[in-house]
Amino acid sequence: MKIFVTGATGVVGRRAVPLMIAAGHKVTAAGRSRDKLAALERIGASVIAVNLFDAQAVERAINGHDTVVNLATHMPSSPFRMILPWSWKENDHVRREGSRVLVAAALRAGVTRFIQESFAPLYPDSGDRWIEETTPLQPTPYNRTVVDAEQSAERFASGGGTGIVLRFAGLYGPDALTRQMIDTVRKGWSPLPGSPAAYFSSVAQSDAASAVVASLGVPAGIYNVVDDEPLSRRDICGSLASYLGVRQPRFLPTWLTRHMGSIVECMSRSQRISNRKIRAATSWKPQYASIRDGWRAVLQELKGGTGTS
Repeated sequence: MKIFVTGATGVVGRRAVPLMIAAGHKVTAAGRSRDKLAALERIGASVIAVNLFDAQAVERAINGHDTVVNLATHMPSSPFRMILPWSWKENDHVRREGSRVLVAAALRAGVTRFIQESFAPLYPDSGDRWIEETTPLQPTPYNRTVVDAEQSAERFASGGGTGIVLRFAGLYGPDALTRQMIDTVRKGWSPLPGSPAAYFSSVAQSDAASAVVASLGVPAGIYNVVDDEPLSRRDICGSLASYLGVRQPRFLPTWLTRHMGSIVECMSRSQRISNRKIRAATSWKPQYASIRDGWRAVLQELKGGTGTS
């Protein structure tokens, strides 16, 4: 395929592009970081800087490609900023307007497949019940634009193309956010809001990237991209503490998190999300069955200085 990838320098994109090239695809990588684009160019990608909100420029860039993979986001830079509603303004713009412009341009350019990243933790609190793709979403005000992005993919499908939505679980890897999680656990506190018994679904950044490549051949639809084994917050934070050699972290009282706004409310939900659909449709299998298995590799990368922000 000839694939146009937005957000190619992000945590998932810069891992997915090399996998696409290794699989024999021709890839055009679009992103914000010149240094990271140069790194992708050195391994065989064509690179381009394009304003996602300039419809004509986007159509020119996409023309001639078979597939568009939209991984563009603009996430807040720290866990603290994530709880500030205004920190999501630019990300909202990318998800709402950027996805709309991309889909319109892709349809005009004759693209046949459009893959849109999404966010699995928008599912409702479901206790210990398994969550499938058919479970209705329950967005909060801060992340309503995730639904807008998914609707863009639906418009692409309505226009005759193959529209794919990948709902990523909580991403983890050797980056700044994980470093901050480690610092919080070292100080004796859980970095995850919510009840210790509540489930939290996660997926390694590298596994999310391989799922993107796997989705190049799936039928139209929505797919959860998540570990095989979602864990409770107690198990997630406790296993990290064990690897760090520190005491088990304490959790904030649940009554307190209920008064910390819609962002914390959403992130406190118990979500045991299933990856059964994508496992059935592809040969994809996460390298790490759970975050408990992935912690060791992440900590080794951070210790070796190979982590990225």
